[in-house]
Amino acid sequence: MASHEKIDLDTPEKERSDLEKALDKQTEWTSLFRVWRLFLSLVSIGLAVYIIYSAAFGGMPAWQHRAVFTSIALLLCFSYVPFKKNGKGMHPLFDIVPLILSGALVVFTFLAYPEITFRGSSMQWYDITAGFVMMGLIVEGVRRTIGTAMAVITLFFTVYVFIGPWFPGLAGHPGFGTDRLINTMFISTNGIFSDPIYIASTVLIMFLLFASILLRTGAGQFFIDFAFSLTGRIRGGPALASVLSSGMMGTITGNGVANATMTGPFTIPLMRKVGYSRNFAGGVEAVASQGGQIMPPIMGAAAFIMAEYTGIPFIQIAAYALVPAVLYFFMASVMIYLQARKQGLEGMSKEQLPNFWDVILKRGYLILPLVLIIGMMVQGYSPMRAGMWAIISLLLISLIRKETRLSFLKMLGAIETGIRNSIATVMACAGAGIITGSVIMTGLGTRFSRMAVDLSGGELLPMLLMIMVASIILGMGMPTVSAYVILATVAVGSLTQIGVPVLAAHLFVFYLEYFQALPLRLPSPPILRRGLQADSPCRRRFSH
Repeated sequence: MASHEKIDLDTPEKERSDLEKALDKQTEWTSLFRVWRLFLSLVSIGLAVYIIYSAAFGGMPAWQHRAVFTSIALLLCFSYVPFKKNGKGMHPLFDIVPLILSGALVVFTFLAYPEITFRGSSMQWYDITAGFVMMGLIVEGVRRTIGTAMAVITLFFTVYVFIGPWFPGLAGHPGFGTDRLINTMFISTNGIFSDPIYIASTVLIMFLLFASILLRTGAGQFFIDFAFSLTGRIRGGPALASVLSSGMMGTITGNGVANATMTGPFTIPLMRKVGYSRNFAGGVEAVASQGGQIMPPIMGAAAFIMAEYTGIPFIQIAAYALVPAVLYFFMASVMIYLQARKQGLEGMSKEQLPNFWDVILKRGYLILPLVLIIGMMVQGYSPMRAGMWAIISLLLISLIRKETRLSFLKMLGAIETGIRNSIATVMACAGAGIITGSVIMTGLGTRFSRMAVDLSGGELLPMLLMIMVASIILGMGMPTVSAYVILATVAVGSLTQIGVPVLAAHLFVFYLEYFQALPLRLPSPPILRRGLQADSPCRRRFSH
């Protein structure tokens, strides 16, 4: 019953009483929902403030930091992503119970340190219970945010620790007990709280906050207008602008969906307007947007995890990745131009496009924090420290013009959005941590490397083909970060054994997983239909 429904005075007394009770109950639930929504906002903002503070002054010890962060991420996951995505309200069992358990884990992980790390084989029953609860919640969180396939794989690797003796050949192992499982997965930093969660709880979330605040200032609109002012008059201009704007957007988001959300609702209609087919326009936007994940300097979680695995500074990895990323967008542009020539399409007139110098003068200064990030990492600062100073500098330079200035509430909204956008990635990293812990416990990675060397005869090409097949299988149902972590754990060792440089082996796996998983991570049509900011010069010119 709608909250604005009025009660007819001629309604019988009993029926009026029932209506009043229903309205009172609905009002009560609405009030509770608003209180809960406010609580979630405070939790998200508080988590962001803590991350920024820890970058400047240091935070909690490693295990406590990662465990509390993962628990809070689970709390936010079950709050924002319901059990049934098309359902109404919260399920009393499958939504509220995980929320309560996640809240209990936040308290437990905060209070249990440091005693829990000293117990070793003398774990208490509540340590084991908390460990199993967290693993179960992670599997469900992965199912809600990533998909069923990833959840099933995560669950399998958890059970694989126990059922190894029933597997034949190299896949078999002696098997382990509950204490060993919880000690590795929950109490140590070799399982759930291994490198993927460390990266997610430090560097990745810092850059997601930076990207969210930067986009809120209007930088996304700057990229679009800048791209159109450069390429709009060239043959196939709108499609070329889509590629250029998505590439520029990728430098700050490292996320294909975010790129498509900002550029797709504008570039696709303009591509259709100049004569491209509907399918070609959508394909161009999807491919260009997804390229953001391989575009330095912010390349998503997998690139930061690669830096942690290899010990190579992230800025050096980004420098190596720049050439393949530029080639990716260049070849997309070539295909667009050839398609435009084939169809006889032309560019847009000068009057239809924003002025290049007007775009630069109005919002060009917003890219200065991005330059600061690159400069600081070149000078040897950590990505987390560079991200922190980039956020501070962005908040200061956004005050230059009224159009880019953020009010206090808008800033808090951008911070909350950044935390909310990180939930799926954090769940993927937590699931990858479980898989990594299982592979380390069972020795599967070492056995796989030995088998790959034996089957390939120590030859590079056969081994690359074997890893490619494994990549195709994993890419069918897993995000890039999870698939990369698995292959980096089990396959990179086989490449380095036959003399492949460490970074080359990791980049090979990274690009394989990115391109194999690409068709499954293309933006959905509802995302591409979202509107842009109202102050776009291009949109004003084409609104008629």
